[in-house]
Amino acid sequence: MPTPLDGIRVLDLSHVMAGPVCSMFLADLGAHVTKIEKLQGGDDSRRMVPPTIGGESAAFLQVNRNKHGLALDLKSPEGRKIIERLIERSDVLVENLRPGALARLGFDDARLEEINPRLVHCSITGFGQTGPYAARGGFDLIAQAMSGLMSITGEGAGRPPVKVGSPVTDITSGLLAAIGVLAALMRRQSTGKGGKVDTSLFEAGIMLTYWQSAMALATGVSPGPLGSAHPLGAPYQAFEAADSWLVIGASNQTNWLRLLEVLDRRDLAEDPRFSSNANRLAHLPELEAILTEIFRTRPVADWLADLEKAGVPAGPINSINAMLRDEQTIARNMIVETQHSSLGPIRTLGFPIKLSDMPPMPDKAAPVLGEDTARILSEAGFAKDEVAAFAAAGAINL
Repeated sequence: MPTPLDGIRVLDLSHVMAGPVCSMFLADLGAHVTKIEKLQGGDDSRRMVPPTIGGESAAFLQVNRNKHGLALDLKSPEGRKIIERLIERSDVLVENLRPGALARLGFDDARLEEINPRLVHCSITGFGQTGPYAARGGFDLIAQAMSGLMSITGEGAGRPPVKVGSPVTDITSGLLAAIGVLAALMRRQSTGKGGKVDTSLFEAGIMLTYWQSAMALATGVSPGPLGSAHPLGAPYQAFEAADSWLVIGASNQTNWLRLLEVLDRRDLAEDPRFSSNANRLAHLPELEAILTEIFRTRPVADWLADLEKAGVPAGPINSINAMLRDEQTIARNMIVETQHSSLGPIRTLGFPIKLSDMPPMPDKAAPVLGEDTARILSEAGFAKDEVAAFAAAGAINL
Protein backbone atom coordinates (compact mmCIF):
# COMPACT_ATOMS: atom_id res chain seq x y z
CA MET A 1 0.00 0.00 0.00
CA PRO A 2 1.43 3.44 -0.90
CA THR A 3 2.11 5.96 1.84
CA PRO A 4 0.09 9.24 1.88
CA LEU A 5 3.00 11.19 0.35
CA ASP A 6 4.32 8.42 -1.85
CA GLY A 7 6.16 9.95 -4.83
CA ILE A 8 6.54 13.41 -3.26
CA ARG A 9 10.12 14.68 -3.28
CA VAL A 10 11.21 17.19 -0.63
CA LEU A 11 14.41 19.20 -0.77
CA ASP A 12 15.29 20.14 2.81
CA LEU A 13 17.62 23.13 3.23
CA SER A 14 16.63 23.66 6.86
CA HIS A 15 18.64 23.25 10.05
CA VAL A 16 18.34 22.79 13.84
CA MET A 17 14.62 22.34 14.60
CA ALA A 18 11.65 24.17 13.04
CA GLY A 19 12.41 23.16 9.44
CA PRO A 20 13.64 19.67 10.33
CA VAL A 21 10.42 19.04 12.30
CA CYS A 22 8.42 19.98 9.19
CA SER A 23 10.44 17.76 6.87
CA MET A 24 10.43 14.90 9.39
CA PHE A 25 6.62 14.89 9.39
CA LEU A 26 6.61 14.84 5.59
CA ALA A 27 9.17 12.01 5.62
CA ASP A 28 7.14 10.04 8.16
CA LEU A 29 4.16 10.34 5.81
CA GLY A 30 6.23 8.78 3.04
CA ALA A 31 7.82 11.70 1.21
CA HIS A 32 11.37 11.23 -0.08
CA VAL A 33 13.33 13.90 1.81
CA THR A 34 16.81 14.95 0.74
CA LYS A 35 18.50 16.80 3.58
CA ILE A 36 21.19 19.27 2.52
CA GLU A 37 23.94 20.01 5.06
CA LYS A 38 26.99 22.25 4.92
CA LEU A 39 30.29 20.51 4.34
CA GLN A 40 31.99 21.63 7.54
CA GLY A 41 30.12 20.24 10.54
CA GLY A 42 26.74 19.82 8.89
CA ASP A 43 23.52 20.84 10.64
CA ASP A 44 24.21 22.90 13.77
CA SER A 45 22.16 20.43 15.83
CA ARG A 46 24.95 17.87 15.28
CA ARG A 47 26.88 19.94 17.82
CA MET A 48 24.04 20.21 20.34
CA VAL A 49 25.74 17.82 22.75
CA PRO A 50 25.74 16.12 25.17
CA PRO A 51 24.18 13.63 24.99
CA THR A 52 25.42 11.57 22.09
CA ILE A 53 24.68 8.06 20.87
CA GLY A 54 27.85 6.51 19.52
CA GLY A 55 29.25 9.98 18.90
CA GLU A 56 26.14 11.22 17.05
CA SER A 57 24.03 14.01 18.58
CA ALA A 58 20.85 12.65 20.15
CA ALA A 59 19.12 15.93 19.26
CA PHE A 60 20.02 15.56 15.58
CA LEU A 61 18.94 11.91 15.52
CA GLN A 62 15.55 12.82 16.99
CA VAL A 63 14.29 15.14 14.23
CA ASN A 64 16.08 13.89 11.11
CA ARG A 65 14.92 10.31 10.74
CA ASN A 66 13.72 8.99 7.37
CA LYS A 67 15.84 11.54 5.46
CA HIS A 68 18.62 11.09 2.93
CA GLY A 69 21.75 13.13 3.55
CA LEU A 70 23.78 15.20 1.09
CA ALA A 71 26.66 17.44 2.19
CA LEU A 72 27.73 20.28 -0.11
CA ASP A 73 29.00 23.85 -0.33
CA LEU A 74 25.92 25.91 -1.19
CA LYS A 75 28.02 28.96 -2.01
CA SER A 76 30.16 27.25 -4.65
CA PRO A 77 29.15 27.27 -8.34
CA GLU A 78 29.09 23.47 -8.30
CA GLY A 79 26.92 23.43 -5.18
CA ARG A 80 24.43 25.83 -6.75
CA LYS A 81 24.35 23.69 -9.90
CA ILE A 82 23.48 20.64 -7.80
CA ILE A 83 20.77 22.51 -5.87
CA GLU A 84 19.23 23.79 -9.11
CA ARG A 85 19.04 20.24 -10.47
CA LEU A 86 17.41 19.03 -7.25
CA ILE A 87 14.92 21.93 -7.31
CA GLU A 88 13.94 20.92 -10.85
CA ARG A 89 12.92 17.46 -9.70
CA SER A 90 11.44 18.33 -6.27
CA ASP A 91 7.84 18.91 -5.27
CA VAL A 92 8.65 20.79 -2.06
CA LEU A 93 11.50 22.99 -0.84
CA VAL A 94 11.71 23.46 2.95
CA GLU A 95 14.05 26.09 4.40
CA ASN A 96 14.37 28.16 7.56
CA LEU A 97 17.02 30.60 6.35
CA ARG A 98 16.77 34.31 7.10
CA PRO A 99 14.68 36.24 4.57
CA GLY A 100 16.88 37.06 1.57
CA ALA A 101 19.45 34.31 2.18
CA LEU A 102 18.07 32.06 -0.55
CA ALA A 103 17.94 34.99 -2.98
CA ARG A 104 21.60 35.76 -2.30
CA LEU A 105 22.40 32.22 -3.40
CA GLY A 106 20.61 32.93 -6.69
CA PHE A 107 17.27 31.34 -5.84
CA ASP A 108 14.74 34.11 -5.21
CA ASP A 109 11.03 33.41 -5.65
CA ALA A 110 11.05 34.36 -9.34
CA ARG A 111 14.00 32.08 -10.07
CA LEU A 112 12.43 29.18 -8.18
CA GLU A 113 9.24 29.52 -10.21
CA GLU A 114 11.29 29.68 -13.41
CA ILE A 115 13.16 26.50 -12.51
CA ASN A 116 10.08 24.59 -11.33
CA PRO A 117 6.59 26.18 -11.54
CA ARG A 118 5.12 23.25 -9.59
CA LEU A 119 7.45 23.71 -6.63
CA VAL A 120 5.94 24.37 -3.19
CA HIS A 121 8.42 26.63 -1.40
CA CYS A 122 8.01 26.47 2.39
CA SER A 123 9.80 29.14 4.42
CA ILE A 124 9.96 29.16 8.23
CA THR A 125 11.53 32.26 9.78
CA GLY A 126 11.58 34.07 13.09
CA PHE A 127 8.93 36.64 12.19
CA GLY A 128 7.70 35.88 8.66
CA GLN A 129 8.58 37.27 5.25
CA THR A 130 6.85 40.63 5.77
CA GLY A 131 6.55 43.26 8.49
CA PRO A 132 9.08 45.40 10.37
CA TYR A 133 10.75 42.40 12.05
CA ALA A 134 11.11 40.28 8.90
CA ALA A 135 14.90 40.56 8.75
CA ARG A 136 15.45 39.43 12.35
CA GLY A 137 16.76 35.97 13.16
CA GLY A 138 14.52 33.34 14.69
CA PHE A 139 15.03 31.78 18.10
CA ASP A 140 12.48 29.96 20.24
CA LEU A 141 13.34 31.92 23.39
CA ILE A 142 12.83 35.26 21.62
CA ALA A 143 9.59 34.09 20.02
CA GLN A 144 8.24 32.84 23.36
CA ALA A 145 9.00 36.22 24.93
CA MET A 146 7.64 38.43 22.16
CA SER A 147 4.52 36.34 21.47
CA GLY A 148 3.37 36.74 25.08
CA LEU A 149 3.94 33.10 26.06
CA MET A 150 6.47 33.96 28.76
CA SER A 151 4.08 36.49 30.30
CA ILE A 152 1.55 33.72 31.03
CA THR A 153 4.04 31.01 32.07
CA GLY A 154 5.35 30.77 35.62
CA GLU A 155 4.24 30.63 39.21
CA GLY A 156 2.44 33.96 39.45
CA ALA A 157 2.72 37.73 39.69
CA GLY A 158 6.02 39.02 40.98
CA ARG A 159 7.91 35.84 40.11
CA PRO A 160 10.68 35.71 37.44
CA PRO A 161 9.52 35.12 33.85
CA VAL A 162 9.66 31.49 32.72
CA LYS A 163 9.69 29.98 29.25
CA VAL A 164 7.91 26.76 28.39
CA GLY A 165 10.41 23.95 28.93
CA SER A 166 10.02 22.56 25.42
CA PRO A 167 10.95 24.72 22.38
CA VAL A 168 7.26 25.05 21.57
CA THR A 169 7.50 27.74 18.89
CA ASP A 170 10.12 25.76 16.98
CA ILE A 171 8.04 22.60 17.10
CA THR A 172 4.69 24.32 16.46
CA SER A 173 6.00 26.35 13.52
CA GLY A 174 7.31 23.10 12.02
CA LEU A 175 3.85 21.55 12.34
CA LEU A 176 2.19 24.66 10.87
CA ALA A 177 4.63 24.53 7.97
CA ALA A 178 3.80 20.88 7.32
CA ILE A 179 0.07 21.73 7.28
CA GLY A 180 0.80 24.56 4.84
CA VAL A 181 2.80 22.24 2.57
CA LEU A 182 0.00 19.66 2.50
CA ALA A 183 -2.55 22.39 1.68
CA ALA A 184 -0.34 23.75 -1.12
CA LEU A 185 0.11 20.26 -2.57
CA MET A 186 -3.68 19.77 -2.54
CA ARG A 187 -4.17 23.12 -4.32
CA ARG A 188 -1.53 22.15 -6.89
CA GLN A 189 -3.66 19.19 -7.92
CA SER A 190 -6.27 21.58 -9.34
CA THR A 191 -4.10 24.50 -10.43
CA GLY A 192 -0.95 22.72 -11.56
CA LYS A 193 1.13 25.40 -9.85
CA GLY A 194 3.15 25.41 -6.66
CA GLY A 195 3.46 28.46 -4.44
CA LYS A 196 4.89 29.88 -1.24
CA VAL A 197 4.18 28.73 2.31
CA ASP A 198 5.26 31.38 4.84
CA THR A 199 5.07 30.88 8.61
CA SER A 200 7.15 31.85 11.63
CA LEU A 201 8.10 31.11 15.21
CA PHE A 202 6.46 34.39 16.29
CA GLU A 203 3.10 33.42 14.78
CA ALA A 204 3.39 29.92 16.24
CA GLY A 205 3.82 31.48 19.68
CA ILE A 206 0.86 33.81 19.15
CA MET A 207 -1.31 30.88 18.11
CA LEU A 208 -0.55 29.18 21.42
CA THR A 209 -2.16 32.07 23.35
CA TYR A 210 -5.71 31.42 22.10
CA TRP A 211 -7.42 31.50 25.53
CA GLN A 212 -5.38 34.37 26.92
CA SER A 213 -5.72 36.44 23.75
CA ALA A 214 -9.48 35.87 23.80
CA MET A 215 -9.55 37.24 27.34
CA ALA A 216 -7.40 40.26 26.45
CA LEU A 217 -9.43 41.05 23.33
CA ALA A 218 -12.65 40.86 25.36
CA THR A 219 -11.51 42.84 28.42
CA GLY A 220 -8.46 44.86 27.44
CA VAL A 221 -6.57 43.26 30.35
CA SER A 222 -3.53 41.03 29.81
CA PRO A 223 -3.78 37.75 31.76
CA GLY A 224 -0.75 36.81 33.81
CA PRO A 225 0.86 33.53 34.92
CA LEU A 226 -1.16 31.16 37.08
CA GLY A 227 1.30 28.37 37.74
CA SER A 228 -0.47 25.16 36.74
CA ALA A 229 -3.96 26.70 37.06
CA HIS A 230 -6.28 27.52 34.15
CA PRO A 231 -7.46 31.07 33.42
CA LEU A 232 -11.01 29.95 32.58
CA GLY A 233 -11.75 27.00 34.86
CA ALA A 234 -11.27 25.77 38.44
CA PRO A 235 -10.14 23.48 39.90
CA TYR A 236 -7.94 22.65 36.94
CA GLN A 237 -4.36 22.45 38.20
CA ALA A 238 -1.71 20.57 40.15
CA PHE A 239 -2.04 19.70 43.82
CA GLU A 240 0.51 18.31 46.25
CA ALA A 241 -0.33 14.91 47.72
CA ALA A 242 1.39 13.09 50.58
CA ASP A 243 4.23 11.78 48.40
CA SER A 244 4.18 13.69 45.12
CA TRP A 245 1.97 15.81 42.86
CA LEU A 246 -1.10 15.13 40.74
CA VAL A 247 -3.28 17.18 38.41
CA ILE A 248 -7.05 17.54 38.61
CA GLY A 249 -9.37 18.61 35.80
CA ALA A 250 -12.65 19.25 37.61
CA SER A 251 -13.68 22.68 36.37
CA ASN A 252 -17.10 21.83 34.95
CA GLN A 253 -19.92 21.45 37.43
CA THR A 254 -20.39 17.71 36.97
CA ASN A 255 -16.74 16.90 37.65
CA TRP A 256 -16.62 19.41 40.52
CA LEU A 257 -19.45 17.58 42.29
CA ARG A 258 -17.81 14.21 41.58
CA LEU A 259 -14.57 15.51 43.07
CA LEU A 260 -16.37 16.56 46.25
CA GLU A 261 -17.74 13.04 46.61
CA VAL A 262 -14.21 11.60 46.39
CA LEU A 263 -12.91 14.17 48.89
CA ASP A 264 -15.92 13.63 51.20
CA ARG A 265 -16.51 17.38 51.21
CA ARG A 266 -20.07 17.67 49.84
CA ASP A 267 -20.49 20.76 51.99
CA LEU A 268 -18.33 22.77 49.58
CA ALA A 269 -21.05 22.45 46.94
CA GLU A 270 -23.22 24.75 49.05
CA ASP A 271 -20.45 27.26 49.76
CA PRO A 272 -21.30 30.38 47.71
CA ARG A 273 -17.60 30.95 47.00
CA PHE A 274 -17.44 27.67 45.10
CA SER A 275 -20.98 27.17 43.78
CA SER A 276 -20.09 27.93 40.14
CA ASN A 277 -16.98 27.96 37.97
CA ALA A 278 -16.96 31.76 37.91
CA ASN A 279 -17.13 31.88 41.72
CA ARG A 280 -14.39 29.29 42.06
CA LEU A 281 -12.14 31.35 39.79
CA ALA A 282 -12.90 34.48 41.83
CA HIS A 283 -11.94 32.66 45.05
CA LEU A 284 -9.17 30.46 43.69
CA PRO A 285 -6.64 31.05 46.52
CA GLU A 286 -9.18 29.94 49.15
CA LEU A 287 -10.14 26.92 47.04
CA GLU A 288 -6.49 25.95 46.53
CA ALA A 289 -5.80 26.11 50.27
CA ILE A 290 -8.75 23.87 51.14
CA LEU A 291 -8.06 21.26 48.46
CA THR A 292 -4.30 21.19 49.10
CA GLU A 293 -4.86 20.42 52.77
CA ILE A 294 -7.06 17.47 51.79
CA PHE A 295 -4.82 16.09 49.04
CA ARG A 296 -1.78 16.12 51.34
CA THR A 297 -3.40 13.44 53.50
CA ARG A 298 -2.94 10.56 51.03
CA PRO A 299 -0.43 9.44 48.37
CA VAL A 300 -0.95 10.09 44.66
CA ALA A 301 -1.72 6.46 43.74
CA ASP A 302 -4.57 6.27 46.24
CA TRP A 303 -6.12 9.51 45.01
CA LEU A 304 -5.82 8.53 41.36
CA ALA A 305 -7.53 5.18 41.95
CA ASP A 306 -10.53 6.86 43.61
CA LEU A 307 -10.68 9.70 41.10
CA GLU A 308 -10.66 7.32 38.15
CA LYS A 309 -13.42 5.24 39.71
CA ALA A 310 -15.51 8.40 40.15
CA GLY A 311 -14.84 9.61 36.60
CA VAL A 312 -12.89 12.71 37.61
CA PRO A 313 -10.14 13.63 35.09
CA ALA A 314 -6.77 13.35 36.87
CA GLY A 315 -3.24 12.15 36.34
CA PRO A 316 0.27 11.99 37.78
CA ILE A 317 2.97 14.50 36.82
CA ASN A 318 5.35 12.21 34.98
CA SER A 319 9.04 12.74 34.47
CA ILE A 320 10.16 12.31 30.86
CA ASN A 321 11.46 8.82 31.67
CA ALA A 322 8.17 7.92 33.34
CA MET A 323 6.29 9.14 30.27
CA LEU A 324 8.54 7.07 27.99
CA ARG A 325 7.78 3.96 30.07
CA ASP A 326 4.04 4.65 30.34
CA GLU A 327 1.90 1.83 28.97
CA GLN A 328 -0.19 4.31 26.94
CA THR A 329 2.95 5.72 25.31
CA ILE A 330 3.94 2.18 24.33
CA ALA A 331 0.44 1.23 23.18
CA ARG A 332 0.29 4.25 20.86
CA ASN A 333 3.68 3.43 19.28
CA MET A 334 5.17 6.71 20.45
CA ILE A 335 8.60 5.09 20.80
CA VAL A 336 9.89 3.71 17.51
CA GLU A 337 13.10 2.01 16.51
CA THR A 338 14.97 3.20 13.43
CA GLN A 339 18.01 1.66 11.77
CA HIS A 340 21.17 3.77 11.68
CA SER A 341 23.80 2.99 9.05
CA SER A 342 26.63 2.75 11.57
CA LEU A 343 25.01 2.64 15.03
CA GLY A 344 22.32 0.05 14.43
CA PRO A 345 18.92 0.42 16.14
CA ILE A 346 18.12 3.94 17.42
CA ARG A 347 14.99 4.81 19.41
CA THR A 348 13.15 8.07 18.73
CA LEU A 349 9.68 9.47 19.36
CA GLY A 350 6.99 8.05 17.09
CA PHE A 351 4.52 9.66 14.69
CA PRO A 352 1.64 11.21 16.67
CA ILE A 353 -1.05 10.90 13.98
CA LYS A 354 -2.66 7.56 13.26
CA LEU A 355 -4.19 7.07 9.81
CA SER A 356 -6.37 4.10 8.95
CA ASP A 357 -4.72 1.63 6.57
CA MET A 358 -1.41 3.49 6.74
CA PRO A 359 1.54 1.19 6.05
CA PRO A 360 4.40 1.06 8.55
CA MET A 361 6.44 4.24 8.82
CA PRO A 362 9.86 4.16 7.13
CA ASP A 363 12.51 3.16 9.64
CA LYS A 364 15.63 4.95 8.40
CA ALA A 365 17.53 6.74 11.15
CA ALA A 366 19.05 10.18 10.62
CA PRO A 367 21.93 10.09 8.12
CA VAL A 368 25.58 10.56 8.97
CA LEU A 369 26.98 13.68 7.33
CA GLY A 370 26.90 13.22 3.56
CA GLU A 371 25.80 9.59 3.82
CA ASP A 372 23.76 9.51 0.59
CA THR A 373 25.62 12.14 -1.46
CA ALA A 374 26.81 9.89 -4.29
CA ARG A 375 23.49 8.08 -4.67
CA ILE A 376 21.42 11.29 -4.61
CA LEU A 377 23.56 12.89 -7.30
CA SER A 378 23.41 9.76 -9.43
CA GLU A 379 19.61 9.66 -9.13
CA ALA A 380 19.52 13.34 -10.10
CA GLY A 381 21.22 12.46 -13.38
CA PHE A 382 24.80 13.49 -12.71
CA ALA A 383 27.39 11.23 -14.34
CA LYS A 384 30.20 9.64 -12.31
CA ASP A 385 32.81 11.97 -13.78
CA GLU A 386 30.67 15.00 -12.86
CA VAL A 387 30.35 13.75 -9.28
CA ALA A 388 34.11 13.20 -9.14
CA ALA A 389 34.65 16.74 -10.45
CA PHE A 390 32.34 18.16 -7.78
CA ALA A 391 34.33 16.31 -5.11
CA ALA A 392 37.66 17.47 -6.55
CA ALA A 393 36.43 21.07 -6.49
CA GLY A 394 35.53 20.69 -2.80
CA ALA A 395 31.81 21.26 -3.44
CA ILE A 396 30.68 17.91 -1.98
CA ASN A 397 31.87 15.38 0.54
CA LEU A 398 31.76 11.73 -0.45
